[in-house]
Amino acid sequence: MPPRLRPTRLEYVVDGVRLRAQLSAAALDAAGDAAEQRRRALEILKQALFRGRMIAKERLENGAGGIETARLLSGVTDEVVTALYDFTTVHVFRARNPTEGERLALMAVGGYGRGTLAPFSDLDLLFLRPYKQTAHAESVIEFMLYALWDLGFKVGHASRTVEECIKLSREDYTIRTSILEARRLTGDENLADELTRRFRAEVVKGTAAQFVAAKLKERDERQERAGASRYLVEPNVKEGKGGLRDLNTLFWIAQYIHPVAQVDGFVPLEMFDRKEVAAFIRAIDFLWAVRCHLHFTTGRPEERLTFDLQPELARRMGYGDRGDAPAVERFMRRYFMIAKEVGSLTRVFAAKLESERVKQQPKGISRLLPGRGQGRKKALDPGFYEDGGRLNIDSPKIFEEDPINLLRLFRLADRRGLDLHPDAFTAASRLATLIGPKVRRDPEAAKVFLDLLAHSREPQRALTLMNEADVLGRYIPEWGRIVAQMQFNMYHSYTVDEHTLRAVGVIADIAAGRFAEDHPLSTAVMPLIDDREALFLAMLLHDTGKGGVGGQEKAGARSARQAGERMGLDRKRIEMIAWLVEHHLVMSDYAQKRDVSDPRTVVDFARIVETPERLRLLLVLTVADIRAVGPGVWNGWKGQLLRELYAATEAVFRGGRGSDAAAAVRRHHENAAYDARMSLSKVDPASTAWAQSMEDAYFTSFPEAEVLAHAKLARRGAKDGAAAVGHVRPGLNASEVVVAAPDRPRLFVDLAAAITAAGANVVGAKVFTSRTGQALDVFYVQDVTGAAYGADNARSLERLAATLEAAGRGEPIKSEAKKTGDLGRAAAFAITPTVMLDNEASEVSTVVEASGRDRPGLLVALARPISDAGLSILSAHIDGYGERAVDAFYVVDAEGKKITDPKLMAGLKADLMAALEAAETQTQTRTRSNLQKARASNAR
Repeated sequence: MPPRLRPTRLEYVVDGVRLRAQLSAAALDAAGDAAEQRRRALEILKQALFRGRMIAKERLENGAGGIETARLLSGVTDEVVTALYDFTTVHVFRARNPTEGERLALMAVGGYGRGTLAPFSDLDLLFLRPYKQTAHAESVIEFMLYALWDLGFKVGHASRTVEECIKLSREDYTIRTSILEARRLTGDENLADELTRRFRAEVVKGTAAQFVAAKLKERDERQERAGASRYLVEPNVKEGKGGLRDLNTLFWIAQYIHPVAQVDGFVPLEMFDRKEVAAFIRAIDFLWAVRCHLHFTTGRPEERLTFDLQPELARRMGYGDRGDAPAVERFMRRYFMIAKEVGSLTRVFAAKLESERVKQQPKGISRLLPGRGQGRKKALDPGFYEDGGRLNIDSPKIFEEDPINLLRLFRLADRRGLDLHPDAFTAASRLATLIGPKVRRDPEAAKVFLDLLAHSREPQRALTLMNEADVLGRYIPEWGRIVAQMQFNMYHSYTVDEHTLRAVGVIADIAAGRFAEDHPLSTAVMPLIDDREALFLAMLLHDTGKGGVGGQEKAGARSARQAGERMGLDRKRIEMIAWLVEHHLVMSDYAQKRDVSDPRTVVDFARIVETPERLRLLLVLTVADIRAVGPGVWNGWKGQLLRELYAATEAVFRGGRGSDAAAAVRRHHENAAYDARMSLSKVDPASTAWAQSMEDAYFTSFPEAEVLAHAKLARRGAKDGAAAVGHVRPGLNASEVVVAAPDRPRLFVDLAAAITAAGANVVGAKVFTSRTGQALDVFYVQDVTGAAYGADNARSLERLAATLEAAGRGEPIKSEAKKTGDLGRAAAFAITPTVMLDNEASEVSTVVEASGRDRPGLLVALARPISDAGLSILSAHIDGYGERAVDAFYVVDAEGKKITDPKLMAGLKADLMAALEAAETQTQTRTRSNLQKARASNAR
C-alpha cells in the first residue's frame, strides 16, 4: 500500500495558540523597547522552529515517509510565519482602523504553496495588496522579511497587487506557475480569493496548450543543465531527470488542466489508473524522503546525491548489506528504479494529454511529446500505423494475440525513423509481462531482436525505449538483473544498464564512421568483422555478471551462454559471445598496465586471443566499453596504447604462433635496433659510442627522428650534468618530457617528485640506461584536467623541463606544502591496497603492480621503496579507475636480472603495502572525523 497523502497533525509539534500567547507576553513584558520585543520574539520563534524540525528529523529517521516529513516541515513553517505575521500586525505595526489600502494577504507560493518543504528549502512568499504600496504595508513587509532572514530562512518574496499578479503571470510562465500553487497563509481572505478567481478566469482559461508546451520546454532545458540521463550515478534529486521536478511538472500540468481546490488531492487522480497513482505516490514519497535526509545530513540545501553522502543516506534509510550487494548499492538501485518509474509516468501522462487533445499540434517542443505535425494516419505493418510522425498501434490486442509484436514495435519504429506514440509505449509497458519463456525461446523473436540490436539505425535509442518499457528485461532476464544497478565508484558515471546502452551506441557510431578521428583503427577494423550480431550481443551482455558468483567475468560468460542457448544460437556463436564477455577487460589491462614494447606482453596477449577475428572483436568492444564509462575517460593516450597492442598482436598472427611468433618479434626488434644505430652513426659519428652503449629495447621504442634527438640531448646531459626537453604530443593526449642525466640511486624518484611538485600527473614512463652509466628517462605527463601538460601554456612545459634538469643534477626541488583537506567524494570509498610481483609477465623484468587510493605523489611514494631496495625501474605504467590507481613497474636488480630472492621480494611487497595503507588509513580517519563533526553540527 502506498502512503496516504494527508496533512500532518501539528498539535504535538508546534502549538500555534501557545506560540502566539508567548509572543504576546514577550511584547507586553518589553513594552516600549522595540529592539527587546523583537529579540524576544525571534528567540521564541527560533525555539519553535528548531523543535519542529527536530521532531520531523526524528520521525523521518524512525521511518516516516518523505511526504509526511515535507508536510510536517511545511506545517511547522506555517505556524512560525503566521505567528510572526500576527506579532507584526498586532504588536509592532498595528492598524487600529485599517483602511482599504492597508489590506494585506500573505500567501505561500512555489513549492511552499504546495504545502511541502525540505529542511533547508527556500521560502517563497507573496505579499498581496489591493493596490499601490502604503507605508503601513511596506513597514509590515520589511519587518517580516528581516525577521525571517534572522530566523535562518532564505526568502524569495514579492509584493504585488492582484492586477500586477495577473499581468505578470500572463507574460512569465515562472510567475504563472508560482501563482498556480499559491496558498493563503494569513491576512485578508477576500483578497486571496480574488487572486485565485481572477487567475483561473483571466490567465488559465483557454491557455492549457501553451502552458504545457512552455513547461515541457523548460523541463528539457533543466534536464540538459543537470545531466540528460536519469542514470547518472551522482543524481540531482530535485533538478535531475527522473527527480522531483519531473513529478512537479506533471503536477503543474495536471493542476492547470484540472484545478483541485485542496492540496490533499495532490493530483487529479482521474488522469491515472490505480497502478499509476500508486507509482506516482511511491515515487514522490521516496524522493522527498531522500531530499529531506540529504538536507538534514549536510545541514544545507544540498540536492545532489554525491558519493560521499550515499553510504550515510543508505544507513539512515534503513538499507543494509545483503549477500554481495552492499547497502549503498541496494539503496542507489532503489533510487534509479524510482527514477525509471518517473520516466514511465511521464510517458503515461503524455498519453493522457494526447487523448484529451490538450496539446496543440506537436512541433518538436519537447522530447516528451515528440511530434511532427498532425497528418493522416498511414497504415504500416499489420496492427501498426503512423500517426502524426509517430508509430501507434490499432489496439493493445495486437500484443495479446502475438507477444512478439512487443519486439516488432521497436524495430519498426527504428526502421521508419519514427517516435513512439505515448499510447503505444504505455500499452507495451503494461503488457510487457506477456513475454514469457515461450517467447524467449521463439526463433522469430530472436531474429527480430538480433536484427534490431545489430542492424538498426539507432540501436541505443531503440534499446533505451525497450528498457524503459521493461520489454528488454523481460526478453533477456540476464539484462533485467542489471537494470538500475549502481556501480559505487568514481570511475563509472552511469548505472550498469545505462553504461551498456551507451557502449552499444558507440559501436554503432564507429560502424557509421562517426568516430573516424578518435578511433581510426576501429573504423578500419569494423568492416572486417564477420559477425556483427555476436559483437553487439556481447556488448549488451558484457556486464551482466556484475555481482555474480565467481566474479564478473565468469558470471558474465555464464549469463551469455544462457541467453545464447535460449535464443537458439549455434554453439560456435555462443562460445564466441561468452569468450568476449569473459575477456572484455583483458585488452585494456594489457594495453594500460603492461609494456607493449616487451615481446612477452604481446605473445602472452596473443595466446589469450588466439585468432585475428577475436582480436578485431575485442578491440571494438574495448574501445566502446571505455568510451561509454563517462565523460573524459577516453583520451588519445588510451587510444595509442590500444593501437600499439593491436598492431603488435596482429603482427604476431601474421608471423605464426608460440615460440615462432616470439622469434619473429625479436627479429623485428633486432632489425629495427640495427637500422637505428646505423642511421645514428651516419648522421652523427660522434654519437656512435653512445648509440652502441644503448640496449636494443631503446631503439625499438622510438622512431629514428626521436633517436637522433635523444642522442643530442644525451651529449648535452653528459656535459651539463643533466638535460631535459619537453614537447606536446596531441595524438597521445599527453606531453613527452625526456631527461638525460648520469644514472644514480633515486634518480627516477627525484624526477617523479619534481613532476608532482609542478602539478603534473605521470601517465607513463620509460627508463633506459646505457652501458656507460647514462640514464635516459622519458615521461608522459598530463595536467589535472587530463589534458597534455602545457598544451595551453608552452612556458609551463619549459619550466617543467628546467625543474627536471635541476632534479637530474641532484638539486633540491622547492615545492610549496599543500594542505590536505577534505577529500570529498573520493573519501566515501574504502580502497583495499594490493601489491603483486610477477616474474612471468616479462622475459627480462619483474613486474611489480601496486594498487591503492589515487592521490598526488603516489608514484613517488611507490618508486621510493623500489629504489631503496636497490632495484632499477625500466618502465612505469600508470592507470586510474576513479578513486583507485594501478601502477605497474618493470624492475630489475643491480645485475639487470629479475628479482628472485624471496626475502627481497617479501620486503619490497611489505614496504609498498605500507606506503599504500598509510594513505588509506589517513583518508578514512579524516572521513570519520568529518562525519562526526557533521553529526554533531546537526545535533546542535
